[in-house]
Order: sequence, then structure tokens, then C-alpha cells
Amino acid sequence: MTSQGPALAIVPFTPEYAPEVIDLILSIQRGEFELAITAEDQPDLQDIPNFYQRGAGSFWIAVDRGAVVGTIALLDIGNGQAALRKMFVRPAYRGPVHGTARLLLETLLEWARMHQIREVYLGTTASFLAAHRFYEKNGFEEISRAELPAQFPVMSVDSKFYRHVLGG
Repeated sequence: MTSQGPALAIVPFTPEYAPEVIDLILSIQRGEFELAITAEDQPDLQDIPNFYQRGAGSFWIAVDRGAVVGTIALLDIGNGQAALRKMFVRPAYRGPVHGTARLLLETLLEWARMHQIREVYLGTTASFLAAHRFYEKNGFEEISRAELPAQFPVMSVDSKFYRHVLGG
């Protein structure tokens, strides 16, 4: 477990957190990104353990005083490759003061290395400029859609793609 200070902790997802995780993700997708999306449109959120927590994959949450304030998932897509999915951080927990996104990403990358993942891919939209800067600052390089592995699950909103090659 990775933690920051006495309150914020990064822990593996457990089912009792499912309602809070879905609420956090939907509030950001709908409220900030104005996506017309529901929980039903995201079957992965209906069964996080069987969708993400298998093979070399996992799903983590950032918890502060019992409340879910961030999420990140690693989807094992085979061949030593994985997809970074569901990275969401409550607005009040973004930035360097809490370091929530950094802690979530560090936890994911450490796990990936320990589970022999060589490459982590992600897709995002062209409008998420702060996310682009964050990923680039943390070792992700922009790639074309054609450079994605065939098994990468491209989402309909994805228009920009990144790869992080993990060292030993």
C-alpha cells in the first residue's frame, strides 16, 4: 500500500466501495467532461473484480478518511501489455498538494513491473489537456492509433493514445 500523510491511502478495490467508485467516475464524466454516459454504459464498473482484478490487472482507489477520492485501473490485455483505465480524481484532490494522481499512477506502474508488464497503453480525448501533460510528465509517449496492440480496448471517445515502456 502506498500512502500520503495520515489520511490519504491507495488501496486495492473491494466491492463495498463499488457505489462510491461509480458515483465518483460518473460525476466527473458527466459533470466535467459533459459525456452522456451512464453506469450501464460501462459494464466494467458493474463487476470490477472480474473485469480488472484478474491476470496482471488490478483496480485501486484513493481513500481519504473513508471516502473514495480517486480511481485507477490496469487491464491485462496479454502479451506483457496492459491498458491504464478509469483514472479519475475528485477535483479537490488534484494537483501537487495531495499528489493523488501521482500516487495512483506510481502504484499502478509498480504493480505492472512486479507482474512482468512491459508496456502500458492508454487512450484519452484530445480535450483533456491537463491529463496529457500529466501522462507526458510521467513517462508516457504519445503514439498513433495504429501503434496500439490489436487487443487494446479503444473507447469511442478515445482520440489520443499513449504508451509507457517499463524498464526492469
